[in-house]
Amino acid sequence: MDKRDNKDKTTLKIIIGDLEVLSEKCSRDIAKEYWGTSDLRLDEYNRILENLKKVQSDMVDGIEPISRKHYVGMGNDEFPRLQEVDAATSKLLARLKIEKKHETKEELIPNLERIFIRFHSIARQIRDRHENRPSLDIKDEYDVQDLLHVLLLIFFKDIRPEEWTPSYAGGSSRMDFLLKEYQAVVEVKKTRDNIRDKQIGNQLIEDIARYGEHPDCKTLVCFIYDPDGYIANYTGLENDLRKQSNERIDVRSYIFPK
Repeated sequence: MDKRDNKDKTTLKIIIGDLEVLSEKCSRDIAKEYWGTSDLRLDEYNRILENLKKVQSDMVDGIEPISRKHYVGMGNDEFPRLQEVDAATSKLLARLKIEKKHETKEELIPNLERIFIRFHSIARQIRDRHENRPSLDIKDEYDVQDLLHVLLLIFFKDIRPEEWTPSYAGGSSRMDFLLKEYQAVVEVKKTRDNIRDKQIGNQLIEDIARYGEHPDCKTLVCFIYDPDGYIANYTGLENDLRKQSNERIDVRSYIFPK
């Protein structure tokens, strides 16, 4: 992806945000009967539409600017005009969000990989604080989850920790992190002396079978934190887990540091 593609995607996010704000304004004005804002909202909509055409014109095929027509026979032409702007804004916003969902998988994996690659360096850095102030020392899996949750917030807004999974083999469990917008789950494991290749692999294979039953888990991303080098063959384990992918769930696995 080149710099122009990245710029266009950033601009598209801004446009979606502008439309969301305009939609809230229209809803508020209609509820409070502020009909005098109709021309202002119309101009805002047309400006956003024009900006969108410059970025991705194919998304607005068949959508024209709203004209300043008068509603003949209506007592107040500003009332239906404001309703028209509100309806057009909602329609355009819905179209953009559908298109945006098609790109979420493309954004999901690269952003998670950035976090996983830097995780160990960040974990070491936060141990070294000024004047020996208290910090987070990664001792167990819960510590990994806490730090990872903070880092996920850099890229993701809707993070749902400890979402329950459907019952499987007589029991249920909790996911570590559900990214509902992406229909993805991030599962965290930390190695220790008695939890190595085989044990980690068996745990995650059970998780894959369980999470495949969850309606919001189409992608399972496994992050294995191995700071002490207990994984002897990390390439083999990563590949074995990815081979568990099936028609219901796409499995990705990452072991760091290496």
